[in-house]
Amino acid sequence: MNEILDVVALVLVLIGALLCLTASIGLLRFHDVPTRLHAATKPQVLGFILICIAVALALRAWPVVAFLVPVVIIQLATAPLSAHMVGRQAYRNGTIDERSLYVDELAESRRTPPAAGG
Repeated sequence: MNEILDVVALVLVLIGALLCLTASIGLLRFHDVPTRLHAATKPQVLGFILICIAVALALRAWPVVAFLVPVVIIQLATAPLSAHMVGRQAYRNGTIDERSLYVDELAESRRTPPAAGG
C-alpha cells in the first residue's frame, strides 16, 4: 500500500509541476492581460494544490495535512483576488483591448471621476 501511495504522490507532483510550467510559459507567450491572468491563476493554482496533495500523501502525517490545508485555502483566496486587482488596474491604464470585451461593466465608472461620487 505504501508503494502505491508513493507512486500516486509522484504522479501528482509530476502533473502539478507540468501545470505550473505551462502557467509560466503562458505568462511569457500570451500578449494581453486577460490571457496572462488566466495563465497565471488557473493552472498555477491547480498545480499547487496537486503538489500539496502529493506532499500530504508522501509524508502521511496529520500535522502536515493540518499545515497544508490553510496554505491551500489562502492560495485559493489570494490568486483570484490578485488577478482581479491586476485586471482592474490594466483596465484603468488602458492596456486592455476594449474591443475584445463582451460586456464593459466599468465603462460608466471610467467616464465619472472617482471623487465625483459616481
